[in-house]
Amino acid sequence: LKERSEASGCSERILTLNPDTAKKNLSVWSKLCYAIGGAPYQITGSALGFFLQIYLLDVAQLDPFYASIILFVGRAWDAVTDPTVGFLVSRSPWTRRGRMMPWILLSTPFAVISYFLIWVVPPVENGKVVWYLIFYCLFQSLQTCFHVPYSALTMFISSEQKERDSATAYRMTIEVLGSVIGTAIQGQIVGGANAPCLNHTSSLNDSVLQPSSEVNTSHVSLDDTKHAYMLASGVISIIYVLCAAVLFLGVREQKMYEPFSSDRHLSFVEGLRLLRTHGPYVKLVAGFLFTSLAFMLMEGNFALFITYTLGFRNDFQNILLVIMLSGALTIPLWQLFLNRFGKKTAVYIGISWAIPFMILVVCIESNLILTYIISLAAGFSVAAAFFLPWSMLPDVVDDFKVQNPDSQGHEAIFYSFYVFFTKFASGVSLGISTLSLHFAGYVTRGCVQPDSVHLTLKMLVSAAPVSLIILGLLIFMSYPINEQRRQHNSSQLQALLRSEQDSDTSESSDLGSAV
Repeated sequence: LKERSEASGCSERILTLNPDTAKKNLSVWSKLCYAIGGAPYQITGSALGFFLQIYLLDVAQLDPFYASIILFVGRAWDAVTDPTVGFLVSRSPWTRRGRMMPWILLSTPFAVISYFLIWVVPPVENGKVVWYLIFYCLFQSLQTCFHVPYSALTMFISSEQKERDSATAYRMTIEVLGSVIGTAIQGQIVGGANAPCLNHTSSLNDSVLQPSSEVNTSHVSLDDTKHAYMLASGVISIIYVLCAAVLFLGVREQKMYEPFSSDRHLSFVEGLRLLRTHGPYVKLVAGFLFTSLAFMLMEGNFALFITYTLGFRNDFQNILLVIMLSGALTIPLWQLFLNRFGKKTAVYIGISWAIPFMILVVCIESNLILTYIISLAAGFSVAAAFFLPWSMLPDVVDDFKVQNPDSQGHEAIFYSFYVFFTKFASGVSLGISTLSLHFAGYVTRGCVQPDSVHLTLKMLVSAAPVSLIILGLLIFMSYPINEQRRQHNSSQLQALLRSEQDSDTSESSDLGSAV
């Protein structure tokens, strides 16, 4: 219902259709369709996260220095576009399909094309770096136009906190399954066509290594490997389109009531200032910035660590798949855990669970069975790292609404700035880690690597992530939103919603009587 009182000069006010609509539980079908919409981001993200670095180094055969530039610039550009798109989405007009859905629909076809071209090796040798920079940055921009509105959509599928938490649990389960699918498709297709490695004539600890011959026991050529990467990207692109279609057709975006709304929109700088001054949001983002960075750092380098340091060249894709599958299966367990013990307790236990396994994997001798067991156990923490940030962000948004009832409609900015900080940090980490491999003497397509490379990979998948996790958990100690405050915020918002709806219903009846 919309009403405008021309005589009094009041601004347009947006109401839900009736009080029961806001309280209506979401159907399982709606939650499932909403969750499926999150799969494309994780499918492409897992493929890029686990395989792009090794693809640029061993298939596209770029120097580690140039590969580090591509990874850093792509992630940094992706980070910059997040708050920009979030700001534009928050200023977008409402359409018949909502405010978020048009962004999701229009960005999908262009994102799919640019994603496919990332995995194509251009025929011009001198243009490779420019090629990957252009299409990597383009894809990140277009995917941002999909993912930021989708993330903010959490606040527009229901006004009930329990329903949003339940939908988030569905979403996280599907997203981790999406990571499994992305890892499985990319890993199994590419794993069956590994590029042959090169032997070298000099000692591994020499400063200069000269390639002598290919070691190709499977009769797979480098061209076969390139075609395998293209095939995998084609399959993932088709899944991307199907998931976007399910989301668009199966989810209805609700036009939520905004109490004390006004016609004035905050500027980008004003919105940033509000976020910066909201303490719970700053602490939540800072905490998850370090913990997310730890898992991203491990994700970006784990394929190389398995291939070269542990020596499981033919099994790395299966080990990665075990981690993601374990994470997918434990998402429902973390949902039950946080409902029973609270979200802060889930953060402490879930994130810290990975620390002993990160240490153990670099301390043991190369053992395939033990590596699978460690990967299975580490997947529990991967699930927590996926699920908890997106479960806690709506709590911060609700807390902001309670403290600032006259400033509404900033959901997209909250979500986009969180993604901005995590992506920018991950870009820096990937750039620095790949550059570290360059200085350590990484050998492109080498069958084995120098000892300095092994030491660097151990630092990147163990020492650095453990330190970052500890820093993140220390920050979470000051995070103020506990279960009592969360429930208080929920009751305050519901009471405010009911009182404003009753008031506006009464005003509408009075106007109707007067007419």
